[in-house]
Amino acid sequence: MTTTTGAPATTQPSSKVWTIDAVRGLGATIDIETAGAILGIGRSKSYELAKSGAFPVRVLRIGKRYLVPTPSILALLGIE
Repeated sequence: MTTTTGAPATTQPSSKVWTIDAVRGLGATIDIETAGAILGIGRSKSYELAKSGAFPVRVLRIGKRYLVPTPSILALLGIE
């Protein structure tokens, strides 16, 4: 007999592959974590780059949030 403790299972890091259509479907702006994931940058490094003004594309600071215009990501990737 197997019992479960209700503890969450260990998960592997997300290996989502971002397609052009998936990026286009995200909306006008995306959070810094999603933008970083699309560019292959980790969460912590994305915030570090945003705070220092070195993120590869324009970042909007709205209150405590960092937002990235989706067209900026598409332009960086050469997709108009």
